[in-house]
Amino acid sequence: MSDRDDEPGTPAPGRPRPAARASGARAPARFGAVLRSPARPGEPLFGQAPKAWQRMAPYAVVAVFVVALVPVTIAVLANDYRAGGGWAGALGVAQTVPLLLAVTRPLPAWGLVLGADTAGALVLLQADGVAGHSWPWPPMNVVGYLVLMICLGLRESVRTLVGVWLATGAVGTVLGFFAPDAPGGGVTNTAGLLFVLSGAFLAVTGSLRGIGDAQQRIAEQESISEAERARRTLLEERARIARELHDVVAHHMSVITVQADSAPYRLPGMPEPVREEFTAIAASARESLGEMRRLLTVLRGDGAGGGDGAAGGQDGRAAGGERAPQPGIGRIQQLVEATVRAGQPVELSLAAGAQKAAPPAVDLSAYRIVQEALANVVRHAPGAHTQVSVAQDEREVLVLVVNGPAAAEGAVLEGSGGTGHGLVGMRERVRLTGGTLDTGPLPDGGFRVAARLPLDAPTEEAS
Repeated sequence: MSDRDDEPGTPAPGRPRPAARASGARAPARFGAVLRSPARPGEPLFGQAPKAWQRMAPYAVVAVFVVALVPVTIAVLANDYRAGGGWAGALGVAQTVPLLLAVTRPLPAWGLVLGADTAGALVLLQADGVAGHSWPWPPMNVVGYLVLMICLGLRESVRTLVGVWLATGAVGTVLGFFAPDAPGGGVTNTAGLLFVLSGAFLAVTGSLRGIGDAQQRIAEQESISEAERARRTLLEERARIARELHDVVAHHMSVITVQADSAPYRLPGMPEPVREEFTAIAASARESLGEMRRLLTVLRGDGAGGGDGAAGGQDGRAAGGERAPQPGIGRIQQLVEATVRAGQPVELSLAAGAQKAAPPAVDLSAYRIVQEALANVVRHAPGAHTQVSVAQDEREVLVLVVNGPAAAEGAVLEGSGGTGHGLVGMRERVRLTGGTLDTGPLPDGGFRVAARLPLDAPTEEAS
């Protein structure tokens, strides 16, 4: 035996590869999904199937039935029922060829087939060999009719299917009153048989279509809900960022206002033009503060119980606003210590002087990114070893949070699947500071969050 044969990843000769077995196992599931996919009006059966052979399959199946039924129907009507060659040929074509229309227009095809079958039953009343045979529906008619029921069930609504079923029973009942009493024996009435079989076929195929409709509606609602949740999360995060930036800018604007108002008292003997200039500066600063507060009121949804705004949302703070200073890089140490006390092993590498060098927006964004990253680790990989690094150079602050896989299999907290919208907030914060964000899983099962926040962050409206 060669070394290659000893390799565990090499399948033995004649044994199917795992990928091939998995593909074979998925084939029925894919076909079932295609079968349950509802067809829209004017669309062929399986019209939304991903592969060309699946889309062509209904045409091929119906064509096989038509090719087989046309000569059989003509031969049986001519030889067994003795309906005459002309009548047998006409009925054989009229009762089977419309099945080709069933792939795209099953309801008109049903009308044509039912009319041709009814005409055939009336023609057989005068046939010489009807005694001892099936009537009003010969076996070929039953087979073709059931094929038609499959196409109808996969396409039409429940109300239409019930109407088709009742019409089938009604026509069979009416024809039953004219059953021929032929010499040499009676006939086998197949009206009840077709009524029962058509109902069963319609019920099964209609159920498949109902399952497909329900699954499609659920998928559409999930897609809409996910998009709405993402949009809501983005708006809430923007509102919170706007409030925090307001707090940062308002501090500086308030300082400017106080300095401008107090300048005439701190610097006596100031010329009148200079005094008027400081007065104008103070007035502009106060006006800017008022505009900011009005914008913040709209973003928070204050007043009419705007409880779903950012002010009372993610952090659980009251809508009346906050009085505590906003956190920054200097409080990352406290954040890590609180996470360690919760049982999460975290190591911190914090560059000296990073807090003093970072502008207020970058300082706050760095803290929030670490906060969200650690929260994700606690939710998705409890017990995983985590490293937090905050470095700084002349141009930017680099925030790096890397965690390994969860400490134990199945250790993820129950109900903590999350929606992935925490990353939306990170990206929004990084975008507002003009930085970049890189996130993604690691080969060992861990996760990495890396953010670059420039120290010369551009000034940008947070609305």
